[in-house]
Amino acid sequence: MCRVFGFRSVIQSQVHHSLVNAENALGLQSQKHPDGWGVAYYMHGSPHVIKSEMTALDDQLFKRVSGIVSSETVVAHIRNATQGDKSILNTHPFQFGPWIFAHNGNIKNWKEKRSELMELLSPKLKRFVLGDTDSEFLFFLILTHLEAFSGHLAQTSLSNLAEATKSAMKELTSIIGPVSEIDNGANTETYLTFIMTDGHRMLAHHGGKNLNYSTHKSLCPERETCPSFAKSCENPAKQGERVNHLVFSSEPLSGQNIWNPMKPGDIIGVDAQMKLHFYNSEV
Repeated sequence: MCRVFGFRSVIQSQVHHSLVNAENALGLQSQKHPDGWGVAYYMHGSPHVIKSEMTALDDQLFKRVSGIVSSETVVAHIRNATQGDKSILNTHPFQFGPWIFAHNGNIKNWKEKRSELMELLSPKLKRFVLGDTDSEFLFFLILTHLEAFSGHLAQTSLSNLAEATKSAMKELTSIIGPVSEIDNGANTETYLTFIMTDGHRMLAHHGGKNLNYSTHKSLCPERETCPSFAKSCENPAKQGERVNHLVFSSEPLSGQNIWNPMKPGDIIGVDAQMKLHFYNSEV
């Protein structure tokens, strides 16, 4: 299926190595996931999204964008289409207001269930669904639940986003059945792995497709020069502790980062103060 990458940091950082040069870099993964790519990043609090339906490895724009992006918050995606045509409207990440969303997965029997599932969306949000993928629907389903929890979609809390995620997963799986816990299972099964951010908070959900996270490095090469260097940069963090960076990737990337595999149902994120939080969707 697809591959996802997410990065949240206290300092602006370049992501060229992660997207292009590293072993298991997203661009290299596009050899097996050729149906489009997208990179979303935030500048001065506003999201910018650049997407293409071309294969990332062959697309000079992907290499150019990856080389210039320097941000505190980045989400990237390469697509291997299971639902929806190969088009720019169906290419991830998706955006609504400050929110960015990238999905690695599939909703079982999407074509047969689409009309029924679309009725779960709030009328206000439903009209903004532009493509025909299960992924875009999933994004707006979580936003529907988030609005119900928060009363609005701006400057909400990470805990509200986590509760909205759990609520949306419960409602969805009650209709379509449970998610597959086998990463390499048939692409007709249900997988609900995703990354979501508003530029300040970032959250990821393991919904059957493998996802790894990192909050520290074995030895930071900038430890002597980085003004934000702290103990957390080279040590694992616990619930509620502040971190200087949080990275998600479908596969562990080469380099100094220490990677931890997420488990099915895991929800991990950082709030606006970069405090790390662990939840579980129980689906």
